[in-house]
Amino acid sequence: MKILIQNGRVIDPASGFDARADVAIAAGHVVAVGAAPADFAPNQTMDARGCLVLPGLVDLAARLREPGHEHEGMLASELAAAVAGGVTSLVCPPDTDPVLDEPGLVEMLRFRAEKLHQARVLPLGALTRGLQGEVLTEMLQLTEAGCIGFGQAEVALANTQVMQRALQYARSFGYTVWLRPQELYLGKGVAASGALATRMGLSGVPVAAETIALHTIFELVRATGARVHLCRISSAAGVELVRQAKAQGLPVSADVSINSLHLTDLDIAYFDSRTRLTPPLRQQNDRAALRVALADGTLDALVSDHTPVGSDEKDLPFAESEPGATGLELLLALTCKWAQDDAVPLAQALACVTHRSAQVLGASVGPLAGSLGRLQVGAIADVCVLDPQDAWRVQASALRSQSKHTPFDGYELPARVRATLVGGRVAFLRNPGA
Repeated sequence: MKILIQNGRVIDPASGFDARADVAIAAGHVVAVGAAPADFAPNQTMDARGCLVLPGLVDLAARLREPGHEHEGMLASELAAAVAGGVTSLVCPPDTDPVLDEPGLVEMLRFRAEKLHQARVLPLGALTRGLQGEVLTEMLQLTEAGCIGFGQAEVALANTQVMQRALQYARSFGYTVWLRPQELYLGKGVAASGALATRMGLSGVPVAAETIALHTIFELVRATGARVHLCRISSAAGVELVRQAKAQGLPVSADVSINSLHLTDLDIAYFDSRTRLTPPLRQQNDRAALRVALADGTLDALVSDHTPVGSDEKDLPFAESEPGATGLELLLALTCKWAQDDAVPLAQALACVTHRSAQVLGASVGPLAGSLGRLQVGAIADVCVLDPQDAWRVQASALRSQSKHTPFDGYELPARVRATLVGGRVAFLRNPGA
């Protein structure tokens, strides 16, 4: 299949290319950026006049809820949501049911995802069996089954000896360990500690829950040399510790969610369960620090933290509701909103959801390494066509995700995806007027 995307403004943050150009695609790869080869005869032509032509997004945190939680989301609905948001590759945490701690489960997930011909699914394997924090999984077998790293999802790893052994093993084989920094006992609250949580009578999660865990992780990284990706940093103090660790040359990377980048604890308002999230929304100074850190590269990537939640689990009193929100369809538009709000150059903002995210994955994606998150000749043809003038209001009921719960319901967002290509195949095409 040969496709020609014409008349768009092509932005490739990885190379710095930013110009009006055509993009020619053949056999699933980009064969030209600029003028198409003279003998190029496309089967399909797309007019991207007035639009941005970007690399497909790489989302480092998106739960698909299958297997085990199909009432909250299914592969078909969540991957359809992904391509509608311009996401062409996504990392799936291991906290499915059953947990992704056996090669057969990983292979089944990948097989089912590939049959749908939507976004590319990159599974994380469980670091410990059943995520129970006691016995390490067979990481080599899970890697051979397709896992790109190992983590504990939202389950805190309390046993530092187990964490040390996991990092030692991962270092020996070149694996990356993905950890959300949270101290087990301090992290059991439902809102960020502070005046608001106290006034509302909500149990708090102090910043120390994040910083204590970060100190532990960094000490073990120093001792083992293992590479660690830190998931969803949420505080100004956490940002500073990551900045210091990077300055010291520790092999760590980090991301932040769209929720923490745009919202604060004030958005809990009248116990709005849509803002019941993990990590909890913190104060304005934390949000400001996260925005600066994402812009200056201290934080490597922006993620959707897509976590579909069913109505039965969400429509409960705040403290009893299940944490999580849908976000795949909002990631790119909220990235553009952040760029507008903070006067961040667009290419710099887009890098946080394209090639900087891909750099976190590194060689773990095998033949895709060096190709994801890029729009260059020879790269796999993962492409997003974005209309920067198509402002829209988020309507939760219209989202493609099976879950309709988002704290951004009613938000005015500045740009909308017109088309998404995955591996040179059109996976999403918005109908005119939709």
